[in-house]
Amino acid sequence: MRDLDKALADIFTIRNQIAAGTAFRGYGPETVAATGGLALVTAVAQFLWLDDPTGHPLAFFTGWAAAALLSGAMIWIEMQARSRRHHSGLADAMVRQAVEQFLPATVAGASLAAMLWKFAPETLWMLPGLWQVFVSLGVFASVRSLPRTVALGGAWYFVAGFATLLLASQSHALSPWTMGLPFVFGQFLMAAILHFASGEADAED
Repeated sequence: MRDLDKALADIFTIRNQIAAGTAFRGYGPETVAATGGLALVTAVAQFLWLDDPTGHPLAFFTGWAAAALLSGAMIWIEMQARSRRHHSGLADAMVRQAVEQFLPATVAGASLAAMLWKFAPETLWMLPGLWQVFVSLGVFASVRSLPRTVALGGAWYFVAGFATLLLASQSHALSPWTMGLPFVFGQFLMAAILHFASGEADAED
């Protein structure tokens, strides 16, 4: 039994090592672009129907949290299908690796939001910019298994996050545009990168 357990553990380790050196093809450009479209719809809806986002932070952040959850569900569903199509037996290991790369930034963003909401609600104006910075960190963490050009997307979110913080620092106001437009452009940029870069050259260099 010990020999069997060791053999299974060795196989698991080997599969993970192979997955770590394989370009991940689970992100579909069309779905990534669709999440940018969802960010645009959310920003427009809040601009039209939420008169004072700063005075109603619960409605503001609930809308964006719902958009984020829906975007995550869309990407997850397609990730599962594409991974099985492109990676076959390595699909589970590849998906697990992709999740592990982005998960710390996601958990940090959610934890920070909860902390600010509970203990420092007067600083919630910082959250849109900080979320963009956390997304940039997640993108940078994923570069090793994606086309290297996705680093451009990470750079965009990094710069946009600090620009959003700088703009919001003047009035401490929440805006659907400073939240939404960076994600609209960023997701469309990521979709274009994934579409035009197949990943072979980037991953194997």
